[in-house]
Amino acid sequence: MGKNKGARIIITLECECRNKQENNTKKRKSGIFRYTTSKNKRNTSSRLELKKFCKYCNCHANFKEIK
Repeated sequence: MGKNKGARIIITLECECRNKQENNTKKRKSGIFRYTTSKNKRNTSSRLELKKFCKYCNCHANFKEIK
């Protein structure tokens, strides 16, 4: 029998640059970059927001949890 994982769930983090429509010369490619990670739903009930590197923006940007 497998063990129950508890309150941990897998979430997807998406870069904010997806929503920006600016002509930015620093961009490498047009696209969406996503990370997957897990969080404890009991301790962190709100949406997670982390600063991580986006290879499409070529800089560190805020990544927000998507549904």
